[in-house]
Amino acid sequence: MTEPKAPAKRDRGEVAPGRSARAEVDAFLKDVRGLQPVGSGRGRLIFAMDATMSRQPSWDLALELQADMFKAVKAVGGLDVQLVYFRGFKECQASKWVGDPEALARLMRRVSCAGGFTQIGKVLSHARRESQASKVNALVYVGDCMEEDVDRLANLAGELGLIGVPVFLFQEGREPKAERAFREIARLSRGAYSPFDAGSAKQLRELLAAVAVYATGGRKALKNFSDETKSGAALRLLEQLG
Repeated sequence: MTEPKAPAKRDRGEVAPGRSARAEVDAFLKDVRGLQPVGSGRGRLIFAMDATMSRQPSWDLALELQADMFKAVKAVGGLDVQLVYFRGFKECQASKWVGDPEALARLMRRVSCAGGFTQIGKVLSHARRESQASKVNALVYVGDCMEEDVDRLANLAGELGLIGVPVFLFQEGREPKAERAFREIARLSRGAYSPFDAGSAKQLRELLAAVAVYATGGRKALKNFSDETKSGAALRLLEQLG
């Protein structure tokens, strides 16, 4: 069976303009402080992405950054990641669970973006089912818009909050309707929200790494990570955890 072509690279200029303020990153980290960390060991994280046509530049960016999540947790115990994406006409796919960055990168390279509407509800429902089968420590979602019933998404987010699966939403750009929905999903699931763009790639890298470490080993692991790497994101998270 012929594999789909790898996503085509695009110019950096195609990524939405604007730069998220440091205050917004600090607010994102502040939202995380109420989460209950899991014990040291292998974390399980669902990495979900909107793969509709508008998402190609951010898909390429996420492919570049995803390895940092694995690198960050090596000393803690490791990270298992499942890739979930939606695109086209009602297509929503979930990969197998993988435990190394190269395996996830290979999966991501096989996906090409295609036009279609958002299917965030399917992502949230999938995360709930996966966690009921075997505990999922966090869901990371990367997208730019929302074309669904926000009340239904809010209900699903609340269910994830009840079973201890926080959703960390990273929005490319600042489309108002999506931002309101993403913030509500984050609040109800006891997760967090942050916008990003090409100019905040370094911040996104730090935030993804910090979330991965915290999900895998809790506060102690995050402190060790902060001490060793001098990560500003990890340090600010530690300060706000108290």
